[in-house]
Amino acid sequence: MGVFENILPPKERMMRRFTWGDAVVLLLLAVLLYGGIRLAFDAPAEVQGPEIRLEPTALPWYALLSVGRMTAAYTLSLLFTLFYGRAAAYNRSAERILMPLLDVLQSVPILSFLPVVLLSLSAILPQGIAVELASIVLIFTSQAWNLTFGWYQSLTTIPKELREASSIFRLNAWLRFKKLELPFGMIGLIWNSMMSWAGGWFFLMAAEIFTVGARDFRLPGLGAYLHEAANQGDTRAILWGLAALVLTIITLDQLVWRPLLAWSDRFKLEMVESDQPPTSWFYNVMHNSSLVNALRGWLAPLLEGLDTWLIRRAPMRDASETTTGRNWLTLLFGFALGTTLLYGGLRAGLMLWSVPPAQWGQIALGVVATLLRVMLSLSIALAWTIPVGVLIGTNRRAAAILQPVVQVTASIPATAIFPVFLLLVVNLVGGLNLAAVFLMLMGTQWYLLFNVIAGATAIPQDLKYTAALMGLNGWARWRTLILPALFPYIVTGGITASGGAWNASIVAEYVEFGGQTLFTTGIGSLIAQATARGDYPLLLAATLSMVLTVVLINRLFWRPLYKIAEDKYRME
Repeated sequence: MGVFENILPPKERMMRRFTWGDAVVLLLLAVLLYGGIRLAFDAPAEVQGPEIRLEPTALPWYALLSVGRMTAAYTLSLLFTLFYGRAAAYNRSAERILMPLLDVLQSVPILSFLPVVLLSLSAILPQGIAVELASIVLIFTSQAWNLTFGWYQSLTTIPKELREASSIFRLNAWLRFKKLELPFGMIGLIWNSMMSWAGGWFFLMAAEIFTVGARDFRLPGLGAYLHEAANQGDTRAILWGLAALVLTIITLDQLVWRPLLAWSDRFKLEMVESDQPPTSWFYNVMHNSSLVNALRGWLAPLLEGLDTWLIRRAPMRDASETTTGRNWLTLLFGFALGTTLLYGGLRAGLMLWSVPPAQWGQIALGVVATLLRVMLSLSIALAWTIPVGVLIGTNRRAAAILQPVVQVTASIPATAIFPVFLLLVVNLVGGLNLAAVFLMLMGTQWYLLFNVIAGATAIPQDLKYTAALMGLNGWARWRTLILPALFPYIVTGGITASGGAWNASIVAEYVEFGGQTLFTTGIGSLIAQATARGDYPLLLAATLSMVLTVVLINRLFWRPLYKIAEDKYRME
């Protein structure tokens, strides 16, 4: 027996196929999309957008607005992650609904439905509130899923002896969360948070520059500033905007993420202290600040009071217990949901019935073409992210140099450099296909890299010393220690990277460039074309086809790998 338990996963958990939960989730998604499309018909015919100033003096305010939207979305994402992931990890009945729902949600091509979200919200809310809410929802969808998958993976791989210890000490739900679950998953949460912010910048830029015909839904911010500067051909303003974006990202790295990484090193599961712990000058300043220490002492009684209140009210039961009781509220909710699904499903079915057979053939061909590009981009990403991620996660000197570079590079929206790359390859044979794979790669590789870094960082120092004492070098070290330790993190990165690649296909396979529209065969291209033409039946059919494909891949490939990680590659 090694450090990682070699236990074959139960067959009944490995061979899970489509269940009634998957069917309910897909039907619910179809109903929601249909409802959004119907509301979009009542949206105002014309919307006046804000004036975007290009003076450099406007950049601090625009940067503050953009960071504020990102912060609001991240707060919602973190709350969603902590509650949703815990429910899915500890309640097998809830897992049958929650994990298929998560598979679906992270695969929904939200970029294609940004016009539906904006138009439906503007039909029922004032314009300013509707646009701000739509941008926060869009950023939320780019941040929440990888956080939730990472948190779920952490909870399902907590060592058995730690779970037994929590039961022996009779920790209730709150103390188990505070003393066991949150510390064990902290490193993964922080690295996935960094990835969420990096991905959020791309979607923030998309939300801040969105227009639909005569409807101008732009928001004042860094994205709108860069877009307006590019439209006017103002090179000086473009450089000012890029400098402000990079400076904002670096500031967040120095004042938020590096201090959090230095603080989280205390949560590593090891018996020997690392000889090269992560450091942060700002963390040291705050740790030694008299004002901060005084504030901590002032807050201590409040936190103790909160602990006491939660301990009294949280149930004292094992984390693996499930709740099966039903009451009249549950039955009433189930009846209302069933009625809504039945009516909405019939209406969505009628819309799908109007799609001609020729378009269904195009959808099938598009799914296959996009799937091949997704597989290629994932393969390329895995080939370089694993060695580089291990280098950053295990070598502090390399991390000090590469980590800020990686975070800044990952945070720069891929669409900003895509036109340059497209210009270089568009005249080559298969140039647009090559460009599509490139943009999809830019949308996938960071999910893998940040998860690999988190996994490499979490390898206990005593295991590294043990491997060195046993003379394990080269491939033997990778096969025995590094790859087994990384396996759960690679699976988490892979499933979120796959969803990111499918999402990126919408902007990668259909491009407006140089006054002309370029597109290639793919499901993302069909979704983009349907959005541009307002062909709502094709939009619904193509989107549901993409979602169904991603859910099938997740259920038949990624979910079994999750179970292998949970049962075989658990730190024990």
